[in-house]
Amino acid sequence: MTSTAQKDGPRPGPDSLLALRFPSDPQLSPDGRQVAYVLSRVEEEEPRKPDADFARPRYRSHLWLAGAGGEARPLTHGEAGRGDSSPRWSPDGQTLAFVRTAGEVKGALMLLPLTGGEARRVTHFLQGVQNVQWSPDGRFIAFFSGGDEQDKRDERGEARVITRPRYRFNGRDWLPESPARLWRYELATGELSEWHAPEIEPGAYAWLPDSGGVLFVSSTDERAAYEWRSEVYRLDLESRVTQLTAWDAALQTVIPHPDGERFAVVGRPSGKGNTENAHLYLIGPGNEVTRLDEGHDHPVGGAVGGDCHVGALPEKPVWLDGDTLLFTSTVRGSVGLFTATVGGRVHAHDHDPQGVISAFTASSGGVALIRESATRFPEVELNGMPVTDLNADLPFAALSPQRVTFTNELGEGEGWVLLPGELAEGQQVPALLNIHGGPHTDYGYGFTHEFQLLAARGYGVCYSNPRGSVGYGQAWVDAIHGRWGTVDQDDLLAFFDRCLETVPALDPARTAVMGGSYGGFMTNWITAHTDRFQAAITDRSICNLISFGGTSDIGLRFWVDELGLNFARRADAAKLWDLSPLQYVENVTTPTLIVHSVLDHRCPVEQAEQWYAALTLNGVPTRFVRFPGEDHELSRSGRPDRRLKRLEEYLGWLERWL
Repeated sequence: MTSTAQKDGPRPGPDSLLALRFPSDPQLSPDGRQVAYVLSRVEEEEPRKPDADFARPRYRSHLWLAGAGGEARPLTHGEAGRGDSSPRWSPDGQTLAFVRTAGEVKGALMLLPLTGGEARRVTHFLQGVQNVQWSPDGRFIAFFSGGDEQDKRDERGEARVITRPRYRFNGRDWLPESPARLWRYELATGELSEWHAPEIEPGAYAWLPDSGGVLFVSSTDERAAYEWRSEVYRLDLESRVTQLTAWDAALQTVIPHPDGERFAVVGRPSGKGNTENAHLYLIGPGNEVTRLDEGHDHPVGGAVGGDCHVGALPEKPVWLDGDTLLFTSTVRGSVGLFTATVGGRVHAHDHDPQGVISAFTASSGGVALIRESATRFPEVELNGMPVTDLNADLPFAALSPQRVTFTNELGEGEGWVLLPGELAEGQQVPALLNIHGGPHTDYGYGFTHEFQLLAARGYGVCYSNPRGSVGYGQAWVDAIHGRWGTVDQDDLLAFFDRCLETVPALDPARTAVMGGSYGGFMTNWITAHTDRFQAAITDRSICNLISFGGTSDIGLRFWVDELGLNFARRADAAKLWDLSPLQYVENVTTPTLIVHSVLDHRCPVEQAEQWYAALTLNGVPTRFVRFPGEDHELSRSGRPDRRLKRLEEYLGWLERWL
């Protein structure tokens, strides 16, 4: 057992979150010698006029710049509001484009000359701009924006007529009637023009190497969009659109090859659903497809959870040359950088099996990234050297987890136990089984303030990667297809039993189960099938798979992918009810704290309402905490005061029952 003692002083509380500064969006300069990044901190909404009776902590972000061996310095200081984000280098390295939200300015495109001078505002839209990209020749800046369109129907109390299958989305609430348009700003003339008005909202896009247009990812129609079937299109400077693929499956991003003829994509092949790991594919001019990471049985992209990620975390693969693509991949509980060649060879480029690279940008000249571990707060690095020391902001010393393994018919699974520091001989602490969401995500070596706080407050936090988690091979992910609540429950309880057996400091008589999203589903399921836990916390959970299908922003497709079932088919609905914790709610006796956000469209709040009503009718001690103005991301990037309240409720419930 290894652990680090807490710093001297009182036990940390939820407000320890307010001491942290969060790095995001590291952007490598064209010469590879500098990195621009965003640093977000928490401060009072009106720092010059604080309300003594009602604190209003809010995030505020600024741009920073650091070079190799030099001190990091702030580039912008911002004003009242959310601040500055999305730094993007011009190809000559002389100008930084960014997005400013402050005062009456909502997501305006700004240009900051790095040789000196004030930032200049480019756009004056009522809607903000997103996904800013320079053309490789520096002539244009492209971005998405809704322009001056405004939707005030709710404000005016008007009826909203819905005719499309997708009309709400988590983090955005109502989707606009018309998708955001792609705009183009020409720097030499100052001309700002609408470039492309799509019928279906595009996903990722990227400039072609010759600056003659962009490739973008979108769907052919609304049905394909809600079934997560995408294609790659070319848009030239004359606004002509050409479909390049017949992929008919999920695509996450597109990366044009330096030759301008080929391009790589991250996605899943046709016929494969949400349980399939994302991989790298190279598509040639004749639409021939080659998988570049063949034999690498791990997903492309980072899937290890953490709660200190406020802002953008870029991880788009990058061509280092005509033969080599750099990408992130989740391997067990870690995320590293790997290379894949056109010939299909994969090699580790920068992979610490006990670390997580949560964001990166790169070129042939260098790499800028954010690195973290279970005991070290996320830090910005430039070409292997840290340029931040944000870990020094921690108001308590981070504790080190102990790895605990379990076995099943597929092999060895793993998890971790985080204990309070400096326990007396024979002292025992309550044991918490924490279950991740997804289900196809991962726990591991990411920094999690919540876990550190719970351990520092005297709890043993047990967290693992049961079957269904990514990072352990495709068979491990596929194992729960069509059977949630079976082998995944077996793994979770086997892991927890193993923790209790091998870690004497855990008290088997004082235990709780908790989790969010899929972890909330499993919390509900487990408490409906066993009474072994003394307390439960179910956060943004699912209890009724049938109603979820008709209310979630992903419900039209999700159960088809995960369970092979369609909630709108009578025969399948009966099976979905069999997989719903609500059917077994009369078995629940565990005192349960329910936490949910009103604007959560991923796991809608009606799920929490049903679970609360059923537990209340059955006389189970229950507390329901609803957060206004928050969505599925409350625990990770929600408003600071609401994040504090959530943690306070967690601690209060555990103290009451354990």
